[in-house]
Amino acid sequence: MSQKTPKQILGARGERLAAEYLQNKGYTILEKNFSVHKIGEIDLIAQKGDEIVFIEVKTRTGNQYGYPEEAVDYWKAKKISRAARHFLYLRQLDNTYVRFDIISVHIDEKNNVHTIRHNENIPLALNY
Repeated sequence: MSQKTPKQILGARGERLAAEYLQNKGYTILEKNFSVHKIGEIDLIAQKGDEIVFIEVKTRTGNQYGYPEEAVDYWKAKKISRAARHFLYLRQLDNTYVRFDIISVHIDEKNNVHTIRHNENIPLALNY
């Protein structure tokens, strides 16, 4: 078994922090790291009320590469959308309201959480 890279460790920490943040806001976490072979992965899938929320989590230690949410480009959005469709199909959730969110987590130079920013209802289409 290979060791995780510092980037993977940081990403996993960000996902744990995002899941805790969502639970504290009344969300139920349905899935973590939902992956569909050769299609894509969704970091977190949550539910609040009658909404299913697909969440991409981006974690950074600085802004030298831009804000974390700026890392979700067309190709990443396409993979998330395809994986979301597959999740909805598997769970037989045909007429469910869905939403796509991005949570950005900033960790400071002392390894403390600096900010968690929740960007709700990002416009991703399910028709990719």
